[in-house]
Amino acid sequence: MLSIGACRVDDPTASFYVELSPDREKSEPSAVKVSGLDPDVLKKEGTPPGEAMESFAHWIQQTVPESEQPVFVAFNAAFDWMFIADYFQRYLGHNPFGHRALDIKALYMGICAVTWNETSMAAVTKALGISIELSHNALEDARDQARIFNSLLRMSKEKKG
Repeated sequence: MLSIGACRVDDPTASFYVELSPDREKSEPSAVKVSGLDPDVLKKEGTPPGEAMESFAHWIQQTVPESEQPVFVAFNAAFDWMFIADYFQRYLGHNPFGHRALDIKALYMGICAVTWNETSMAAVTKALGISIELSHNALEDARDQARIFNSLLRMSKEKKG
């Protein structure tokens, strides 16, 4: 994992972003290419993973009111959550999100009664009338996903009447 971006879904300006120094030599070339980040640069300038995860956990603690529990919300949460959960466990020994993950694609399936094959980013944003230019910057992606999530919440409320 080379970067982490997060924001509150109810306030995307409340955000967190960090670029990590790689914790292993071998990387997936296609993933590196998509991110636009240079692992060689991050080896020198990136935040060590343990420090990054401590900062992220601190941000979560400061951002989520004590009366609430943090929920990991993502477009295809199963994919993103496994990386975050792994790094939290490996570097801190605990995951502040626990098993609380909400998948935007599954939410869309339920609200719109579509199949999994109809939940691509392109299909969902088109159906919701949202224009998103995927940057593959972790923070911008998190903010885009918050927009999608909030649009789905509005749609769900409208359907209820």
